[in-house]
Parts: sequence; C-alpha cells; structure tokens
Amino acid sequence: MVSHEREKHYDADTTEPITCGLESMEDLLSWTRSKANPFSVAGVPLAPREPPLDRCLRRTLVSHDMMGGYLDDRFVQGTNAEAPYAFYHWQYIDIFNYFSHHLVTIPPAVWTNAAHKHGVIVIGTFITEWISGAAMCEDFLKDEESYRRVADKLVQISHCYGFDGWLINIENKLSEVAVRNAPLFLRYLTDQMHERVSGSLVLWYDSVLDNGELKWQNELNQSNRVFFDACDGFFTNYNWKEENLVGMKNLALQDRQADIYVGVDVFARGEVVGGMFETNKALEIIRRHNFSVAIFAPGWVYETHEDKSEFRKNQDKFWALLSNYLYIHRLASPLPFVSSFCQGFGNAVYWQGQHETNSSWFNLTAQEIQPLYYHQTLGGVGWLRSSGCPKDAWNGSCSLLLEGLIPASHTTPVCAKIFSIHVPLPSSTLVSLIYKASPGIAVSLELKTTDASQCRQVDVQEVQLNSVSPEVLDDEHQLVNKFTQLCGNLNHNGWTMRCSQLGLHGCTLREVCVKIERIGQPKDTPFSCRVGELMVLDVASLQVPPDRIQGVCIDDVVWLRGAGTSLLNATLRWDYPGNLVRHFKVYWRQLRGPHPSIPPGQLVLVGRSYSNLFRVTELRVPEPPGLLELVVEPVIKMGFSVPESHWGRRSLSYTKESSK
Repeated sequence: MVSHEREKHYDADTTEPITCGLESMEDLLSWTRSKANPFSVAGVPLAPREPPLDRCLRRTLVSHDMMGGYLDDRFVQGTNAEAPYAFYHWQYIDIFNYFSHHLVTIPPAVWTNAAHKHGVIVIGTFITEWISGAAMCEDFLKDEESYRRVADKLVQISHCYGFDGWLINIENKLSEVAVRNAPLFLRYLTDQMHERVSGSLVLWYDSVLDNGELKWQNELNQSNRVFFDACDGFFTNYNWKEENLVGMKNLALQDRQADIYVGVDVFARGEVVGGMFETNKALEIIRRHNFSVAIFAPGWVYETHEDKSEFRKNQDKFWALLSNYLYIHRLASPLPFVSSFCQGFGNAVYWQGQHETNSSWFNLTAQEIQPLYYHQTLGGVGWLRSSGCPKDAWNGSCSLLLEGLIPASHTTPVCAKIFSIHVPLPSSTLVSLIYKASPGIAVSLELKTTDASQCRQVDVQEVQLNSVSPEVLDDEHQLVNKFTQLCGNLNHNGWTMRCSQLGLHGCTLREVCVKIERIGQPKDTPFSCRVGELMVLDVASLQVPPDRIQGVCIDDVVWLRGAGTSLLNATLRWDYPGNLVRHFKVYWRQLRGPHPSIPPGQLVLVGRSYSNLFRVTELRVPEPPGLLELVVEPVIKMGFSVPESHWGRRSLSYTKESSK
C-alpha cells in the first residue's frame, strides 16, 4: 500500500504521480530526501550550450506564473488535457522560473526536463508575503543557525529534484534584525548552491529595501544593492521608466550588468512600458541599455484568449514580435542529434508515421529539441513560414511545417534554417531527413559547418561558416540498408526518407537548413514541406546498444475493487542508461487467469515513461486469482528496434485476499 507519508506524491482520485510545492516553514524544515517524490526528480541533465550562460551578456529569463501553478503540468506522467499551455521557444531564453505563491515552489519535472534538453536553466521560487510571511521571516532570519537551516533545505531540494536554483521573493516588511541577516542568508544560500549544483543561480526580487521597508524600486539602486551583491542576480519590479535604466547604468557594477534582469509584465498591470502584443516595446528599451530581461507571465497568450485552438498561432505571434530583441543560444550536445519536433502535446501520438494512440495528451517531458519558428518575406510577394503542425507527424504529436510562396523572380532555392546548434562532427556522419513535400518542389539539406578550432577561441562571437550540401545516398547503399534494418520494418505512409553521409574532419555543425527548390519554369509557386524527423548520427554508432533492462520491480501496489472489476495501481521500477532512450513503452498482458484453459494474452500498451519508473494507474485486469506480466521496452533515440530479449519483465500474482 502507499504509505501516508507518500500519499501527497499521488493524485487522490487516480494515484497518478504529481508534483506539488511546500506550503509552510514546517513542511520545509521537516523535508528530507527520504520523503522526496521520486517521480518529481528531473531525469534530464542540463545540456551544454554555446555561448555558456556566464558569457551571455544580455540574457532572457521567463517567469512562468499561471493561475496559481501546478495545473496540467503537475502530472509527472502527463495527462489527457485537450488544450494545455506549453512553451517551445526555448532557443530564445536562458533561464526559466516556475512561479507560484506557495512558500516553496518546486518546478514540475516536466518543465525541468524540457528546459534542460534545450540548455535552459530552471529555478524554483521561495516567497513570503503579507503578515504571515513577515512572521516567517522574523523566525528564520533571527540568527545564523535559523537562516542556514532554511538555506540548507533549499539546496537539498534543488539538488534532489534536479533543478538549478531559486528566485528569492520577500514581499513583506523585515525587522532590523531580519533585514541585517537577509543578505547573509542570500550569500550563504548562493555559495551552497554553487557548491552542490553546477551552474546554479540565486536571484533576488526587487521588493525590500536595506532598512526593511517593503517598497518596490523598479531598479537596482543603493537602497537595495546589498541584496544584489550577495547573490547571482537582481529581478526588478515592472513599473520602471527609461530613466531607471539610465540610472542603473551609472552604478559601478563591476561587469555585472548582465546580472540585472529588468522585469516586464506581459499582462501590462500598472504603469508599464508595452505588455501584451506590445511587449516588444519594453524589450527594445531594455536591450538599448544592454540589460538582461525577465519576461513575467508570457502565458498571457493562453490565459486571455478564449479560443484555445488558436494557442500556437498566438504563441508564435508573441515570440516573433520579440525575436529582434532575443538572442539564440546553440545546443552543444554530442551526437546523436535527433528531433521529430514534438512539442509535448497534441491530439494523437505517432511512431514512425503510424498512429500509436488517438486521444489528447500533454507531457512536456516528451517535447523534443525544438526548431526555429519564424516568418520571413522572400522579395515582393514571396514568403516562408516555419511552424509546428499537429495534423500529421512521424514521431510524437506534430511535425515541422515549412510553407510559403516562391516568387517567380526568385531563381535560387529557398533556404529554411531549422536549427542553430554547436555539434562537433565525427569523421563519418550519417544524416537522415524524413519529410512530405507538395508537388512541384525538390527538397534537400544544406548544412553549415565551421572548423572546430575557431570554436575554441574564447572571444569569438561569429565564426566563418562553410555550406555543405550532402549528396543523398542511394536506397541500396550499404549504410542505408544497415540503417533501415536497424529501424525495423518501416511503413513510410507517404513520408520520404533521405540519408546522406558526410566525411568531414575537425568540423562543428552550426546550422541545419532545408533547401526548397522550384521544379520547372519560373512562376509564383506555393509550397509546403512537412519535416517529420532529422537525425545526425556517428556512423560508428549504427548498432543496437547491448544494454538490457535490469532490476525490474513492482511496489506501492493499490487495488481498487468494484462489482466485477479489479483495478491495479502500482509503481514499476527498472535500471537502464537514460542517455540511450527517447522513452520506454510499458505494456501488460495476462499470463494466467481464473480459468487455466485461457491462454496468455497479447501485450497491451499501458503508456510511455520518460524515466526509469512508471506508475500504472487504474489498470483493469481479470478477476482474481490471476497472474499478469508488466513489460518495459526501451525505445532508442535513433529509432533502432530493440530485441525482446533486452526488454524488462516482471510478473505479479494476485488473489482475492491480496487484491482487497
């Protein structure tokens, strides 16, 4: 049975695993790793990026505050939400803050996993407010022992759950003793975070002054600088004017201007610059003065628009308006580089072009590396748009739709940049592109590389790029045959697969572009190209990993019994290298039922897992006595079929007594 201590880790109605915050100081100080929710631990490490955050001079932070937090995103294994909020413009931002008004806001694992895939740091929130908040501060800031206990718990929580730091938001008055200890608390917390969590950040919100008064300044100044000096950064309030930014530039910042995050409330509450679909006005001013920016509540595009079917359109419009003031960072992950553009939500799940399920779902952990989304003109009447489209996909929930119009005057191929990355290439590289194209166009890849030695120069911002158009391999080529055999029997269902081989030495891949060329005479040519998947692989890796799933066990079993029904709830755990897989498929089948003459059943898909554990919930099984089997299949990043001998299995025998 699920212990009382761990009940809060599961939804009361379904026992689905959930993430939640901590409500009280007692909850915080009594927290231990043994009480931690294993499902809420982010399984994706922070991906390296170029440039590293400490070399990024104008950063972008997003503070996600939506309707109190912990909505559909609290379900660690996802949910069947029909119209959820999601974020997928990760290449534009550097830091993601999950914000709510709980004392301790622990970012849901789905957000941390999605952000980390894109090299984005995730920070939680520690907030005190009003009279109760003031009382908490008086207690925990009364002396060194007290504030260290709180800081130590925050460090342990961040380290345990796999996120990268904290926004400290004290929005209540502080006594003379408390305000004297606040910077010491900040410095101790920051130092401890740096020691335990590589690349971590602790930021302070603009609220309290050095005399303890609660008075938002809308700037960094001498009245609140003591807090800035004690941590990694300062998040200003939103009602600033340009003169506030000018004043901050006159401070002696010792090369820390990038650590000032000027707040922008997308809801445009109060006397603010811009906001809503004019948020770009605020960013233009902030960037003119070379400050970082903190974009607060960009979920406005979802919350305030009733027609949720227009969400992607509104989201893309909002970030396109800001794009001139945002700076793309490049993933610097090693191969394999794989993306089928899934945004982590949709109305179906596809696997290799086939429907796996046909129902609404939402799970940001399932989000794959996101491409560049944009709209550009092509001279005169011509245009090109890049967007996510859920109407068809190769894997996951959506594909990348490139559509537009090639004007008659445009005699060269349209080059649609889909990724800016920083990936060192081996001596022999295989590139696979899967797509569907409209008639009248030819589709090919253009890769832009640079000499790896240029990338090792510390101060180089722009490097010389060389364009490579890899030649497509014939379907009978040895490498193509080997690749397709490893992937199993592919039913393309209208998709085209093209494989190319590169033999480059000492090169780094910097851009991936899809070239679209008109076939025939010059004329205005509308086109669409649906890109299903891109893979860049080391030829030496073209083999199924030899690893087998080990150590499968079942615990936290809960039975729900009704008239003629038995519902199983249980946690399934196993061991397998997480860096090898996209996800795991979890199945069940009946091995033996109440009647010995009934043969073993077929495998039935229960769900997908994105870590080495899975909560089976409300699984309808035959009446006891019975014997069932739970089966775990690893799905390799490169799509290679794993033999069943490598899958994990565990049987569960149950009787009327055990299933009560």
